[in-house]
Amino acid sequence: MTAPGRKAAVTSVQPRGAGASRRVFLTASAALGGGLLLHAVLPDLACAETAHRRLATARPLNAFIAIAPDGIVTIIAKNPEIGQGVKTMLPMLIAEELDVDWKDVRTEQADLDVAKYGRQFAGGSTATPLNWEPMRRVGAAGRAMLVAAAARIWGVAPSACSTAAGIVHHAASGRTLSYGVLVEKAALLPVPNLETVRLKDPKDFTIIGQPLPGVDNRSIVTGKPLFGIDVASPGMLYAVFEKCPVFGGKVGRANTDAIKRLSGVRDAFVVEGGNNPLGLVGGVAIVADSWWAASKARKQLQVTWDEGPTAEQSSAGFASAAQELAKRPPARWLRRDGDAAAAFARAARTIEAAYFYPFLAHLDLEPQNCTARVRAGKVEIWAPTQDPEGGARMVAATLRVPESNVLVHVTRVGGGFGRRLRNDYMAEAAWIARQVGRPVKLLWSRQDDIQHDFYRPAGFHFLKGGVKGDGTLVALTDHFVTFGHGDQVAASAGLGQTEFPAQFVDNLEFGMSLLPLGVPTGPLRAPGANALAFVFQSFLDELAHVAGKDPLAFHLALLGRRREPLNASAGSNPEHGLDAGRLRGVLELVAEKSGWTKRHLLPKGTGMGIASYFCHLGYFAEVVRATVVSSGTVKVDKVWVAGDIGSQIINPSNAENQVQGAVLDGIGEALGQAITIERGRVVEANFDTVPLLRIHQAPPVEVHFRITEHPPTGLGEPALPPVIPALCNAIFAATGKRIRSLPIDTTQLRRA
Repeated sequence: MTAPGRKAAVTSVQPRGAGASRRVFLTASAALGGGLLLHAVLPDLACAETAHRRLATARPLNAFIAIAPDGIVTIIAKNPEIGQGVKTMLPMLIAEELDVDWKDVRTEQADLDVAKYGRQFAGGSTATPLNWEPMRRVGAAGRAMLVAAAARIWGVAPSACSTAAGIVHHAASGRTLSYGVLVEKAALLPVPNLETVRLKDPKDFTIIGQPLPGVDNRSIVTGKPLFGIDVASPGMLYAVFEKCPVFGGKVGRANTDAIKRLSGVRDAFVVEGGNNPLGLVGGVAIVADSWWAASKARKQLQVTWDEGPTAEQSSAGFASAAQELAKRPPARWLRRDGDAAAAFARAARTIEAAYFYPFLAHLDLEPQNCTARVRAGKVEIWAPTQDPEGGARMVAATLRVPESNVLVHVTRVGGGFGRRLRNDYMAEAAWIARQVGRPVKLLWSRQDDIQHDFYRPAGFHFLKGGVKGDGTLVALTDHFVTFGHGDQVAASAGLGQTEFPAQFVDNLEFGMSLLPLGVPTGPLRAPGANALAFVFQSFLDELAHVAGKDPLAFHLALLGRRREPLNASAGSNPEHGLDAGRLRGVLELVAEKSGWTKRHLLPKGTGMGIASYFCHLGYFAEVVRATVVSSGTVKVDKVWVAGDIGSQIINPSNAENQVQGAVLDGIGEALGQAITIERGRVVEANFDTVPLLRIHQAPPVEVHFRITEHPPTGLGEPALPPVIPALCNAIFAATGKRIRSLPIDTTQLRRA
């Protein structure tokens, strides 16, 4: 990994214009105990793809700033912190424009309160595009009020005053007043129009752009209880929950009476549940004085299960069925441009390839857990969740109580990656707590976590491509075999109509067929993109070699052949589609930084691969250098990353960490972590069979940012997709053997 403290490199591109502003509403009041309380109503965006559009109507998001008489500024962190750095980054935006010293800023995690904060969630790399300008305007308005208060005291014009580090200055007289002295008077002043408050010129930033440590870092390394797994409540009991190993199965019989008699066990009972994996499913709960006692009793639990129809499904069966479907025309067409058949007939060379990627689990280091207390129809929850509002809604529906009766305390999350957008563990804990009439902490085992996930769907792609004599890509087709329920595509199992290289190839067809699936699926970091990038960026590398072209040159030439109109998805605003110039920019930058043109000097058995991708409004290109030894073992020597996430890197330290983490995540997925289904259940059970990337496998990751004119966007997800195909393309460069199936089977790379 890159040495601690080293800044990620930044390359600037001259801006042409500023991003659009969005309406923000602000009210002010005096805080209890003295001070100024700012209440902001910020716009919500329907999704990340519309993050830079000015919306005519918007749902409210609220941010609170409290300034105490001693000058300490407390900023409420409304969104869950899942390791993406939002608890540090969003306060930085406010503090910058408020013009306070960062050392005087404190943050507090908000409970779920829709009335105050609007939507509170973590997902989609949306925090930056949603809040970049609105949160800064909140800080700027607070500063304007404090300046106005000082100006009134001095009898001068506000324009004659300036601020720095929490102090208002009047240069002409040399007078100063601290924010702490001014807060009570400022709280009585009218709120300025947030559309017209003056924002800082980026050249004057003192907080934004600085590499700041996370606000929770010290607490984490010193073991302060922050996470859901740390929660303790007076009189709390501990619970485990045994579910059918087959998805959708139900309890037949269980020896709960015998379990109740075991030492330390307070209760054991069957939970009927339902068939919807998004809600409470059936199982057996054991409640005890300690988690150890509950877990020990679970080993003696005997359950007869009604496994249901999913017991007939398996990974081998899916693969066989996909092969059969591939022999037929797709069940539906997603896109048909030009005449692919005619283009193939006149192509100089064609190639066909079948690609596969497996189911993946999220593998959060903190297993799913939740503490719940239910009394007098009121439910109190402590949970590490990415979507507390969705969790409260689920708990309310499960217990049949008003949603207003559910209070959710949001803890820090020990890894989410999309898993904690599903809140099944919250419904389980609430149900069990109501049954026993005591506060209960439900804690999943690692096996529970791996075998009862909402998995990244597997997928099968049957591709054909053709190139002309000059190396131009003339046609490409993909018959995508994926999963669904009836005619509905399973969660996160789809293929967009504009998946690259759609709109860049004159003759292109995307077809799709569905396999029935009883395994629950859902989003995993960079959903969809984490799989599709592997397929299409690898196949484009194959086509480059078939065409006799340098893969970089082939890719750049393809980006120069954009078809109009270019949209991000059907019905979306064209401005949020793939910008070929930005993708070219990161490709050229990563090629320069990695020494791509000198790769022919690498020793035998070592190769370099390149890939790029656009998702979640971010543009990334990556080069991997990998060595494959005679035994087939793959060593990733180094990764170079070039990213374009707009005009400002808010916290370079966190940005670099996010990119490095995403890259290592992708490498881990490529080298292992496959989930296998047999008889409707997951075979793998722990980190011995679903191995995470080990420290000795983690390569240095060199990060470069290309600064462009566009509003800043998030980067928790877009840095992941390119590394998987870049690694596979590097392996081909090193060995001549093409990786078309994940995880990488090193036995196929052995040399005699």
